[in-house]
Parts: sequence; structure tokens; C-alpha cells
Amino acid sequence: MALSLEDILAARHRIASGIYVSPCVESIPLSQLTGAHVFCKLDYLQRTGSFKERGARNALMQLDAGARQRGVIAASAGNHALGIAYHGGLLGIPVTVVMPRFAPLIKVSTCRQLGARVILHGEALVEARTHAEALAHEQGLAFIHPFDNPQIMAGQGTMALEILEQTENIDAIVVPVGGGGLLAGMGTVVKARAPHIRMIGVEPEHAACLSGAMAAGQPVAVPLKPTLADGLAVNQIGSHVFEALRPVLDEVVTVDEASLALAILRLIELEKSVVEGAGAAPLAAFLAGKLDHLKGKRVVLVLCGGNIDLTILDRVIGVGLVTDGRLSRFTVSISDRPGGLARLSEIIASTGASIKEIVHDRAFSGPDVSEVRVVCTVETTGHPHIARLHETLLAAGVRLVG
Repeated sequence: MALSLEDILAARHRIASGIYVSPCVESIPLSQLTGAHVFCKLDYLQRTGSFKERGARNALMQLDAGARQRGVIAASAGNHALGIAYHGGLLGIPVTVVMPRFAPLIKVSTCRQLGARVILHGEALVEARTHAEALAHEQGLAFIHPFDNPQIMAGQGTMALEILEQTENIDAIVVPVGGGGLLAGMGTVVKARAPHIRMIGVEPEHAACLSGAMAAGQPVAVPLKPTLADGLAVNQIGSHVFEALRPVLDEVVTVDEASLALAILRLIELEKSVVEGAGAAPLAAFLAGKLDHLKGKRVVLVLCGGNIDLTILDRVIGVGLVTDGRLSRFTVSISDRPGGLARLSEIIASTGASIKEIVHDRAFSGPDVSEVRVVCTVETTGHPHIARLHETLLAAGVRLVG
């Protein structure tokens, strides 16, 4: 079944009463950071924290009476499950969701709070989906695929209709890619209404299923590795999605984990927005230098997911600070006599660095008992500051180890 602009226009009318029209706002700090004229589509402001509600509601509202009564089942790492659970509750439809065991705790607990029956199964999303399809057959439930479903794609595409109404003279829209349903739906709208706008997909290097499909000319399974963008961790793009995507996709790029962490940090600092790894992927592409050709252009970044697990947020911020050169750790060998540590502290302070932690390592400092290794963690202002700190230590005769 081909996806059309008419399908998406119908979906917008169908879901209007239950979906928030999220703002698409200009970002001065991100424009200064990237060199592009940046607008941010803040779809993480949906009730459950992601764009997935759009497709979920569109699919649920097209079920017949019998299917509504029996209920639905979905497989998801989180956001699709949340969307189905929330709108299933609003529409009085029983919902079961199968989530992989690694799914973020915040998404698992929120699904339960929304009234869904949650089943944790498998180490990866593909295992959860296989189990969900088996349960659908056994229990007579309607299986709602998270992306390879024309109704889902049509619902997701409604975001592009809003963007075109909220902005003018846009040159490119940068969209996160997991299963590709969002990009397929949005691209269908954009190429029908404003074909000059470039549609650019961003996916993590650890789950590059669209890049793999484009290279092969068809959907292919790619190996998955753990990624901060857990919502994009899909090993194979769907056949319906690929059919809809090929004519509307202009470019796809991949981003590394450090860039994802740094993008999350930048959005917290500059936009005051707490966005999950998947939602931060468009900015990560700029930070990784993958979109330098968009400098000077008017660009929309689709920030479409905000359900980051708070138990790992501090770790993500830490990784971002290290990547940014604002947190540094080094080991030095100093005299183990009185005044040795005080002198080291003075040298560090003289460079403007702030000491976060100092740990003595006597047992593994080597045979010279007059010296001790010290592991230092310091706050700095960036990589040039770290370089100056190391130069100052060496000039003062402090030996860096490792």
C-alpha cells in the first residue's frame, strides 16, 4: 500500500482532537553553534514525550469495533508503546506492549501507569517484536507495527504539515531515523508540498539500518550495538517504509555515540530542553560535522523524543562534558613527601582548572617508594585548556603517567 499526501491529510483530521500541535521555534543559540539558521520542532512536548502518539492514534482510530474490543498489542523499546498505551486508554482499547529487557525504566513504568499490560521479553527489539506477533496470533489481538505500517507513517507525517505552516523558506529538515516511519511520512508531505526542501535522515552508527538498505537497494539486517539513541535501535527497515522513503529521501548520515552525548548536553544547556538520544540525533549530526553543507541555510531540527532514563542522564552528561573537554582526568607521579600534593594543587589552580577529585595510588606506583601516583579529575573550559594544563604540569617538572 503506497503512502500519499491524501492519507496524511486524512490522518491529521482524524487525530486532531487528541494530538498537541507542538511549536516550531527559532533557536538563536543553536544557530550560532551550527552556523545554520535553526528552527526546532519540539514534538517531545507531546503528552507521552514523543511523536509516536501521532501514528498510534491514527492506527487505533481505524480499528473496527471487534478489534477495539479484543485489544491491541505492540512491540517497542518505549515511545511507540507509550503512544499506544496512552491513546488506547483514551479510546477505551485494551493495550498490551512487549518491550525488550533493556528498555529504559522510565518508559516501562510509564506504560504501566497508563494502564497497559507490559511484557518484558528478549534482549533486542527484534525478539520483542517476534514475541508480540506470536501473542497477537494466539490471543486474537491486533498487532500494530511501530513503523512498517502505512497508518503509522501517515500519522507521523502530520508533523510535516505543521512545520510547513509554522515556518517559511526552509531549505532542509533533519529527522532522526530508527525504523524510518517518521521520515517516510514527513518526506511524503514535503516532496508533495515543497519539493525543494531537502529531507535528511540521521541514524546512529550503531544501528545504521537505513544506510544499509540504501547501499543494498533493499531492506537488509544490520548488526546492532548499544546506543544512547535507544529509540533508533532498529536492525532492519521495513519494506513499506523503504518503498515510501526512497523517492523522498535526499541524504542519510550516521552519528557516533560521543556526538549524541554532546548533543544532549548542548540541548540542556542552550535550549533548556531535556531530549533523549534519539531526539538529539539531528543536532548530533551538526556537531559531528556531517551537515556542514547546511551552514547558512534555514534548517528545521526535529526534536521528537524526550524520554531519557534519569538513571543514565548523569552518565550521559558526564560523557558529554568529557567529549567537550570540560571534564578531564589524568595521572601524575609526584613526591610522597609533605607538600607534594599541595604543590600539585597549586599548579592545577594556577591554570584556572578546578579540582573535582584526587585519588592517591600508592600500591601501584612502582618500586620507588618516594613517589606516589595521583589520579586527578578536573573541570576545564575545553580542549585548549586541557592542553595548557598539561603543558604547565610538564614545565613544572610534574611527570604525566600514561
